[in-house]
Amino acid sequence: MQEIMVVDDSRFIRKYLKGILNQHGYTTIYEASNGEEAIDQYMYVNPDIVILDITMPNISGLTVLKKFLEFDPDATVIMCSSMGTGFNIVESIKIGAKGFIVKPYFNEVVDVIKSVVEN
Repeated sequence: MQEIMVVDDSRFIRKYLKGILNQHGYTTIYEASNGEEAIDQYMYVNPDIVILDITMPNISGLTVLKKFLEFDPDATVIMCSSMGTGFNIVESIKIGAKGFIVKPYFNEVVDVIKSVVEN
């Protein structure tokens, strides 16, 4: 089973996503509450999949995505944001995200993970 990192500044969202992932058999889940923490942790644990919020304090998720890809060009990152504007989706994919989930549609998270892993 894949190791997943959930990056979101909201503790509630991290806990909620972790619950959904646990229900579907994902048991190794790392959490980060901001961009700096996510970058440091990614380099240490190198998870198989990252679910990354766009809007966070200090460093945006798009900048974090770029840092992940500099460190690991094969990083599998799924952006997750309530800011599901066309620009954010296109920009995320252009930078290298493998998928995008618009909050609060978390029921799609497992389907998006499976789709990304299969491709």
